[in-house]
Amino acid sequence: MSDAPWWRGAVTYQIYPRSFLDTDGDGVGDLPGIIERLDYVTGLGVDAIWIAPFFKSPMADFGYDIADYRDVDPLFGTLADFDALLAKAHALGLKVMIDQVLSHTSAEHAWFRESRQSRDNPRADWYVWAEAKDDGSAPNNWLSLFGGSAWQWEPRRGQYYLHNFLTSQPDLNFHHPDVRAAILDSVRFWLDKGVDGFRLDAINFCFHDAQLRDNPPKPKEKRTGRGFSPDNPYAFQYHYYNNTRPENLAFLGELRALMDRYPGAATLGEISSEDSLATMAEYTRPGRLHMGYSFELLTDDFSAAHIRGTVQALEAQMTDGWPCWAISNHDVERVLTRWGGGQPSRQLANLLTAMLCSLRGSVCVYQGEELGLTEAELPYEALQDPYGIAFWPQFKGRDGCRTPMPWHDADAQAGFSRGTPWLPVPPEHRALAVNRQEADAHSVLHGFRTFMHWRKSQPALRWGDIAFIDTAEPVLAFTRRLDGQAVLVVFNLDGSAVDVDLPAASGELQPLDGHGLASGCLDGGRLRLPGHGAWFARVA
Repeated sequence: MSDAPWWRGAVTYQIYPRSFLDTDGDGVGDLPGIIERLDYVTGLGVDAIWIAPFFKSPMADFGYDIADYRDVDPLFGTLADFDALLAKAHALGLKVMIDQVLSHTSAEHAWFRESRQSRDNPRADWYVWAEAKDDGSAPNNWLSLFGGSAWQWEPRRGQYYLHNFLTSQPDLNFHHPDVRAAILDSVRFWLDKGVDGFRLDAINFCFHDAQLRDNPPKPKEKRTGRGFSPDNPYAFQYHYYNNTRPENLAFLGELRALMDRYPGAATLGEISSEDSLATMAEYTRPGRLHMGYSFELLTDDFSAAHIRGTVQALEAQMTDGWPCWAISNHDVERVLTRWGGGQPSRQLANLLTAMLCSLRGSVCVYQGEELGLTEAELPYEALQDPYGIAFWPQFKGRDGCRTPMPWHDADAQAGFSRGTPWLPVPPEHRALAVNRQEADAHSVLHGFRTFMHWRKSQPALRWGDIAFIDTAEPVLAFTRRLDGQAVLVVFNLDGSAVDVDLPAASGELQPLDGHGLASGCLDGGRLRLPGHGAWFARVA
């Protein structure tokens, strides 16, 4: 499989630029900061970086509200800085993926400023506009993920416009061919610059139901599992009509046709639908997206049964496409808090990395996971995230996973900035700073690097098929097979030692070392695994 495209089996390191490294002292990370730390990223053993939005934006949703798809916001630097970043990354052997937010823009985008002025301007139909009901209420019952109605009144037109997220993020009308053409032209702009791919934010939200039909209600017991809390009224509906419409498939075909003109360029779609696994399978069929990921492993359920069931369910449906897995990102509580109780744990942090990177598919790793960072506890007055502010205190928003990277424990602001950071540096993260971990041969950071470099020598883990073994909690076990070779993988998800009765193998089991994790001892057909231990063996 050495001829596989770069993105198959790749590990992509997600950089949230606001919080990575600030070089100009304004408290916000920037593109020069990413450039300065690219050698560090390369040393992690990852294959690519994904950079969250750095485009011109009023920052109501921290860059996911784009005012100009083709320019860098001065907060982050310039287009020349991006060019320099791309050139250095490529010189280091790193691929570069950037976010694209196609379904909506900022209300400050020139397209929307024109569209909202009247019903007969050249871009009047570029956004989703609709008449009020006879009583003046919104056109239908669609809700915003960030709370309340998904419709906002615009007095200049005497109509409502649709916003699936913030009111300042109006939804584009993808039913209009000129909109699709303009969006694809913006994508082409970055392809011409030489980017290696795109992470496509909320890609299943591009089209809406042209008839504006009401979403049906959802029973209380079904209101979980899509990346938002059950106390959010958004969870009270089946979102059949405001996203994941069948028309989106044709647009994905148009997008893929453009991507295919740039050999090697790849797409990774973020998918959150009523059946995200089915949508992932559908969206990654030939001629559509290269990869898809969803929120199924970004939930609170840390059990072998959930992980096994999720992957098996996708495998049963995804006969042609390629998955990408993530257990952390900029939208969810950090995984060591979500799955590990919030206490720093070298063994668990390295186990989670190994488990994620041993599943069939590609992988996204969020900045700071290589340090074993936990979720930051921030007071209400420190919050910046409008989502968290709206739903406080039951839901504290996304700021806790977005705090600055700790580079040096003794420096002001942990080496992130010379100024006051946009979010505070958690005191407990100083002990996990990069400089401290560099000096500790047994740190999470060194364990992360060890596993990533070892994985590169294991083709079956990068490209092989997967078959699960039915084991009791807390053991997750499976085999990866490629070109007649098989690797048996066993993880203990608990902190206490366990005994595992391995199934009869067709050949001898040869333990593999060099991965850096606490390993087990095999006695006959019984494996003794330490707490948060892992065992890899070649099936000879």
